[in-house]
Amino acid sequence: MTTRDRQIERRWEQLHTWGPYGLLGISVVLALASSGLFDYTDAEWYTGWALAGAALVLQLWWHAIRVRRPGRGRTPSRTGTAYYVVRWAIAFALTWIEPFFAFYAAAGYMDADELIPGRNRQRLGLVASSVTVAGAQAGGMPFGSAVQWILFVALLVAMSALQLAVAHLQDAEARRSRERTETITELERTNTALQKALDENAALHAQLLVQAREAGVADERRRLAAEIHDTIAQGLTGIIAQLQVVANAPDLTTARTHLDRASALARHSLGEARRSVQNLAPIALENDGLPEALKNTVAEWGERTGVRAEFTVTGITEQLHDEVSATLLRIAQEALSNAARHARATRVGVTLSFLGEDVILDIRDDGQGFDPLVLPERTRTGGFGLDGMRARAERIAGTLAVESEPGHGTALSARVPLVRHE
Repeated sequence: MTTRDRQIERRWEQLHTWGPYGLLGISVVLALASSGLFDYTDAEWYTGWALAGAALVLQLWWHAIRVRRPGRGRTPSRTGTAYYVVRWAIAFALTWIEPFFAFYAAAGYMDADELIPGRNRQRLGLVASSVTVAGAQAGGMPFGSAVQWILFVALLVAMSALQLAVAHLQDAEARRSRERTETITELERTNTALQKALDENAALHAQLLVQAREAGVADERRRLAAEIHDTIAQGLTGIIAQLQVVANAPDLTTARTHLDRASALARHSLGEARRSVQNLAPIALENDGLPEALKNTVAEWGERTGVRAEFTVTGITEQLHDEVSATLLRIAQEALSNAARHARATRVGVTLSFLGEDVILDIRDDGQGFDPLVLPERTRTGGFGLDGMRARAERIAGTLAVESEPGHGTALSARVPLVRHE
């Protein structure tokens, strides 16, 4: 409930509490000031004052109930109905003596819905109050002519219809107010549940990233083991073989040739060792965000391999969580490494796309391609390959899609949730 609603409710409460006092006071003042004051008989005079006193005592009694038991005094009840009926009877008798007491009788219009339980009984209370007011407006009771009776009936019908129409509109407005309140309550409950779900989702994301970080340690060990087996170990084996040939070379020229080959293999193995260490810890992300790191990685790869490489960013760039950036960078590095070793491509394109709640990394080449249903030799022999890239993406709730065809190049697409930097 807003502050304005509370103020309005407080004013209505004050009107219901002090309104009958004010209407009774107005009736007494007008009765005393009327020209008919000196036409009263002694019986009417004493009866009128007695009834006015009774009306005041009744109001004080009801006021005390409202103060001591706020809930009982503000909701329809048998006590409220009894108070309404007694007040109506006193007002009717006072109006019979002096028509100006119709002001006090009009208090029945104010609180029938608050005092009387049941819609039909409330309507009956409004009609009863209209009888008293219409009688006063028709010239006072008892009626002395047919004209007064006709005027009374007309006024009674008009006022009753008006009061019933107002009551109907008030009921409709109260119903709409209840419906709005229920809708607001339901929306607040839904918002609370939604916020709880969002909090749980954030917690799950955090847990997922922690698990991905822990799983990444074992993953990097397997990847590094595969790198050593496929590159460095093979290079060292080649160096040993070349040195063995040198040891048994028949002449200096042959020995020098094999020494040159051993030296080249050593340099290549050193380069592979450095690349493996760089992939183990993405140093490129220490000072740059993912877009800049990918741009530098693609440029360096193109210079090293001599393959035309292009990098593109689409969408509104976001600062990503460290684990998301590291995962996408390593997928890109592995894809470029595979392209250099196996694709025989002349052109490679890398695109980073920010799409709402997702980030997509696409790597395309125009190389020799392969049949996705038949795993490449590197994957079958224990290399990191496609399964490793797919495992990286899945650890942060992402996916990896592969499209390739022999002779028509390869396209990799990694889609992961956009988790912003904390």
